[in-house]
Amino acid sequence: MAGIQTNNGKAFEYACLIALYQHLNQEQEIIIRDTPQYRTAKRFFDNLDEVMKRNLMLAGNASARVLIRLEPQLEYPNRNVPLILTLQTDAEGIKGDVRDVLCIRRQNEWEIGLSCKHNHFAVKHSRLSGTIDFGREWFGIPCSTEYFQTVRPLFNELRGLKENSYGQALWQDLPNKEGDYYIPILLAFMKELKKLDAENNGVIPERLIHYLIGQNDFYKVITIDNKRITRIQAVNINGTLNRKSAGHSSMVDISKLKLPSRFYHIDFVPNSTNTIEIACDEGWTISLRIHNASSRIEPSLKFDINLVSLPSSIYSQVEPWDNY
Repeated sequence: MAGIQTNNGKAFEYACLIALYQHLNQEQEIIIRDTPQYRTAKRFFDNLDEVMKRNLMLAGNASARVLIRLEPQLEYPNRNVPLILTLQTDAEGIKGDVRDVLCIRRQNEWEIGLSCKHNHFAVKHSRLSGTIDFGREWFGIPCSTEYFQTVRPLFNELRGLKENSYGQALWQDLPNKEGDYYIPILLAFMKELKKLDAENNGVIPERLIHYLIGQNDFYKVITIDNKRITRIQAVNINGTLNRKSAGHSSMVDISKLKLPSRFYHIDFVPNSTNTIEIACDEGWTISLRIHNASSRIEPSLKFDINLVSLPSSIYSQVEPWDNY
């Protein structure tokens, strides 16, 4: 299932890029970069059945309609041609740039990016293990010895179960995986997160958001197939979105978002053994659900991380696919 979701996500990136090209290419020169990631996404799209292709293009067209209304630079080049459309590599995402599709004009150093999601809202799928230093990876500040002294024995137990079964042990066969592993690991994670925050003068909340969404402004484009809608959110933390072009302005002003500086609440979601919630100031709330990514036992666990709430000033629009 994970492989299918990934492939469909790549195909949706291709659909969003092609939709922009089709909406804009009649009035200006556009270059689509023929990169390995573009060819991969195109192959995933071409391998879909005709119904799925049509749905992805409808979703992509919906996003293009909204983006053209929000970004005058797309429609009015003011001699800043060509418009370059390209797909980013997965390596950029690993480094912290969550944008999948880039729209670039070199002459005035303008670009916008899209983060494309197919039927899901997760922003990160980070891992925990006995050796992964989430503090260093997420915030640039290493975790404490006490944290590793707590979690390493638990992950070592899982390693032993895997090795003693020659890799055949299954999570479903554990009598209490939540109580034995999920809960104590999440408790250690929350304790360490609070400790890092207390010792680093309020920088951790902002760095957490930057870890989740990167350093670049972007539009988050989410297709919700069963509702036949596309949702577009403007993540404008640096103020680079929504620029004027050749005297043309967007009908909507997109506000610059404020980043958090305080944690209000870090705890389990009520009645949950695998999901915690982090509430911050400025309207940011993050949900982290821990789970085993494979049916076979591995000495690591995976987070699905979602932004549950965003600042009230965020611009968000839902665009229907049909009636166009």
